[in-house]
Parts: sequence; structure tokens; C-alpha cells
Amino acid sequence: MSSLTPTDPAAPTVTGDEPVTSPDQHKPGHRALDYAGAVISAALLLLLLVGNGANHVEIAWVSGTSIVLLAAVAADLRLRRTGVRHD
Repeated sequence: MSSLTPTDPAAPTVTGDEPVTSPDQHKPGHRALDYAGAVISAALLLLLLVGNGANHVEIAWVSGTSIVLLAAVAADLRLRRTGVRHD
């Protein structure tokens, strides 16, 4: 049996001074931009229905996607306000 040594090309390179972190330990992004992006996307999706001879399936998908985006923003705001979800 051979063990991996630093001179072995199959050995992973690890920086000794850098701490090991998981994705949930990284700095969070800009929450306000996320909310604005979701609301603007929902509004643009609803604008697709204006003046379009859309069928019922298209109306359902576009409206449903907009509702899901807005519900996700509302749920996140409520969870943060009640203290269940933190930064």
C-alpha cells in the first residue's frame, strides 16, 4: 500500500493557512437586490400577458410563476421578521 505524500501528483493541494469553510459560513449576498430582482421579474412576467392572445395554459404558467416568486419573497420577509430565519 502506498500513502499519498506531498510529492505524489495525485495528492490534493491544500493551503495550510486557509481555514476550511462551508457555503453557509460565507458572507450573505444583498438581500434587497434579491427581493427587487424577484419582484421585477414577476412584474415583467405579468407584462408578457398584456396585449398577447395567450391561451389558458400560458396564462396559468406565467401567472403561477409570478405568484411563486412573490410568495417566496413574502415568506422570506415573514420568516426574517419573526426571527425564524437569520442572515
